[in-house]
Amino acid sequence: MAGRQFVSTGTVWEKRAGYSRAVRVGDQIFVSGTTATDPQGNVVGPSDPAAQARYIMELIAGALAEVESGIPDVVRWRCYLVNADHWMQVADVMGEHFRDVRPASTLYEVSRLVGDEYLVEIEVDAIAGSGS
Repeated sequence: MAGRQFVSTGTVWEKRAGYSRAVRVGDQIFVSGTTATDPQGNVVGPSDPAAQARYIMELIAGALAEVESGIPDVVRWRCYLVNADHWMQVADVMGEHFRDVRPASTLYEVSRLVGDEYLVEIEVDAIAGSGS
């Protein structure tokens, strides 16, 4: 596989900020920080960090699938929370996806995300074909 493969979000922000939902170079895949935003631009689960994390993981799984990969190939995830007290709710969701995959992980508390209703943002790195 030569060059880069891009996954688009389809939003106006992609071109303005110069990013892609995901980029694959060789067997390495990098999925951008992802928030719980539906195709119409609405926040999913505005007061529910677990609902946001669950929706975000659906978006991430879709991005990975577009570059012929999947959740089992994830080797690292990073999660940004505006309230560290939500970590257990989000950890339970992450465990649903990664319990058997066991990637490296980091969880951060941040002062805010791109909008006040966003509680969670997640990004992942994967190596295609590395999953079981």
